[in-house]
Parts: sequence; C-alpha cells; structure tokens
Amino acid sequence: MRLAFGFLEWAAPSVGARWAERIWFRLPRQTARLSTAGSPFTVHVGGVAVEGATWGAGPNVYLLHGWAGHRGQLEPFVPGLVERGFRVIAFDAPSHGASAPGRFGPRSSSIPEFADALNAVVAEHGPAEAIVAHSLGSVAAAVALCDGLRAGRVAMIAPMASPASYARYFARVLGFGDRTLTRLSRRVERRVGAPMHHFDVPAIGSAVQMPQTLIVHDRADRSIPVTDGIAIAEAWPSARLHVTTGLGHRRLLREPAVVAAVVDFVDGKEPDLAG
Repeated sequence: MRLAFGFLEWAAPSVGARWAERIWFRLPRQTARLSTAGSPFTVHVGGVAVEGATWGAGPNVYLLHGWAGHRGQLEPFVPGLVERGFRVIAFDAPSHGASAPGRFGPRSSSIPEFADALNAVVAEHGPAEAIVAHSLGSVAAAVALCDGLRAGRVAMIAPMASPASYARYFARVLGFGDRTLTRLSRRVERRVGAPMHHFDVPAIGSAVQMPQTLIVHDRADRSIPVTDGIAIAEAWPSARLHVTTGLGHRRLLREPAVVAAVVDFVDGKEPDLAG
C-alpha cells in the first residue's frame, strides 16, 4: 500500500486522495454489540436510527464513545453517576454499535455525524448537566458545544486535539506526501461540509467560552498521544488535566480511580487525581 501511495503521489495524487478518503472514513470491522442494559430508546437523525439507553433520574449526563467504539464502553460510569442522583444517557453513534448505518453507509462515519447525533439525543432527552466523552467523541462534543450546545461540565477522556494533525500522521503511515494530502484535505472538507480547522479542539476552546472541563489522558496511549490532551488543557482556560500511567487508550474507561474522579467532577466535587 505504501508503494502504491508513493507512486500515486508522483503520478496521480487525485487518485491517491480518493483512495485515502475511503480509508479515512472507513471503520474497522466490528462484532455487533447489542447492549440490553438500561431503558432503551431510539432517536432518528437525518433518517438514521440512533440507538441508546438511559439509567436513573435527575439532571442529564450524556456519554459519548469514540471512533469504532460503542456505548457499552462507558457503562462503568453509570452506577456512580446514578448513585449521585443523575440520569445517564448513552447512545451509539451512526454506524456504531446497535445504531443504523450513517449517511455514507455501513462502516463509515464522521465527526459531524457524531455531533449531530449528540445534538439530537440532547434535544430529545433534555439539557445536559454534563457530557463525558472518549477519544474522537471528545472532538464531536467540542464541535457541538462550539455550535451552540450547552453543558454544565465536560469530561474528556483521551481526547484527540486535531484531525488535521492526524491527517499528517495518516499520510506518513500510508506513504504519501503533500500533493495527495492537500487533495485529501479538500475532499474531507467537502464531504463533512466544514473546514478542517472547525474541528481543532484547542482552537475551539480558545475562541469560545467552554464549561468547566476535566481532561484525563495516559502517557502510554498509542492511539492518541498524551500531547493531544496537554494541548487542549493548555488552550482551554476552563480545563484541568490529569495524566495517568500504564492505562493506554481504553483501560482508562474502566479504571476505578479514573471513573471515580470523573463522577466526582460531574458532581461538582474536587476529583481525587492523586497518583
């Protein structure tokens, strides 16, 4: 593949960009995860059935998974939040988990589709006391907040800072250069209907007043480097950062100390971030 992209960079960068676009938006194969936990609901977003569940009663806390994830990954946060008197709402983004395929079919999704689903679920279930988001879900939450969604607090776990920066990494991995990358960026922007900088999370928090934010990121994260979490925390005046060690990208979601800290933060208490 690297040899092919290298050749197309020189001979036909537009062809390489079309190929790279398909890979960019393509989800890995996933085993169907049909969670039966909670009280189920369905919300339709642009004709797409988004499946979710609720637990408890009280102010609403929304849980948003990341790329190639599903709502069950955030269920470790549910018991503590319900115990504190919150109503917890989690859902699968289009083409994820139990939800229907998104705008461009199975195994394809995008940040705007995540953000649109979050907005639709909030519109259906009521104002957000807090949002807890993982990975690319954090980008979608930031975009939704920038575009007018309101939330009292936001917890970002292993957040991505910038899809544009990821595009440069993507180009290095696949073996193409600036000619293909420039065309890929244009194709991505055309497909999602917004410029790349609209999804730059540090810039969003510098331009728009954001709610109190907790960022948790691990030094050993091989999917999204801890420098992304640091960049967001440095740019957002409302953010505080906690860096963990040895938990990687997804173990954060089930680590008891992280779960407890996020629950405390959502509840307005000082989270115990020692260690």
